[in-house]
Amino acid sequence: MRPQPHAVVLLGAQRFEPTLADTVAEVGVTGDIAVITAGWQERESEDEELAAHLGDRTVNLELHKRADRVFKSDPELAETHRKRQERMRDHQDLYRVRLEAALEAIERIADRKVLDEVRKPALSAAMLALREIDQWHLAQCASIRADFNKSVRPLERKAVMRERAELASLVGRCNAIAIAGGHVATLLNRLELFHVAEFIGHRAVFAWSAGAMAISQHVVLFHDDPPQGAGAAEVLDAGLGLVPGVVVLPQPERRLHLSDRARVGLMAKRFAPATCLAFPARSHAAWHHGHQALGSVGVLELTPEGKAIPYEPPMHTPMPASPRGRA
Repeated sequence: MRPQPHAVVLLGAQRFEPTLADTVAEVGVTGDIAVITAGWQERESEDEELAAHLGDRTVNLELHKRADRVFKSDPELAETHRKRQERMRDHQDLYRVRLEAALEAIERIADRKVLDEVRKPALSAAMLALREIDQWHLAQCASIRADFNKSVRPLERKAVMRERAELASLVGRCNAIAIAGGHVATLLNRLELFHVAEFIGHRAVFAWSAGAMAISQHVVLFHDDPPQGAGAAEVLDAGLGLVPGVVVLPQPERRLHLSDRARVGLMAKRFAPATCLAFPARSHAAWHHGHQALGSVGVLELTPEGKAIPYEPPMHTPMPASPRGRA
């Protein structure tokens, strides 16, 4: 079992109203901070604003650039990885077909003019079917990853080993890791390729937007009013699991209809016993060693009753200072 981070802090979006520096200071982190901006893809090196915000003490791990280098150096790994991603996309597409049918069934049952004593068990059965589809999807994703890891053993490939050795050295200089947002699938893919979780140790982790999603237990894509599509929330894959039992919902101001009690309640019931937490701008919540909840500021919890209420962690203890030395 790998060591648990000293603290994991999830934050609201940082682009327009950054609060990361204040939160880092509150946790007590000093020294350099490793930053992961792979979700920005080709723009991952454009981190000047983030670096300045953190007092120019950042070390960009450049995971996206490193992955490109690995694939160029190891064509066999690149081709196998491409096929894996194609398989993942096809599976996601078929999962979405089943998901949309299950959600339509719930909506139609809820709208039928029948006795509540008849409707309630039907809704419960439909919800169970929906949850089973999500679990089936996660199991299929895990199977695809396992097949890939068994067939090519990426951590044993020379190109990957070379990059991981450099990453271990860079992270070893730092007292914390900050994971930015962007394209969540790309970010999660790069985190997995280099097995970045192994380097965290007891360092504090700060993550926001797609970064917060990627380190949670399950990554859920959502948008109640998307530019295209039906707006059905869908599970993408398992995350790193640094904060178990939490579904992260960034930017609820833009992506969620929090006044729609039916939609809010459905989200909360669907992913229970996990807690659905929405992170608007300037919000944050912290966990000690990945499981003991600490303080929360501005975070909203979605309830089965269809409400978005201030999140109150089950335990209220002072946020501990991060170790000053290297983990």
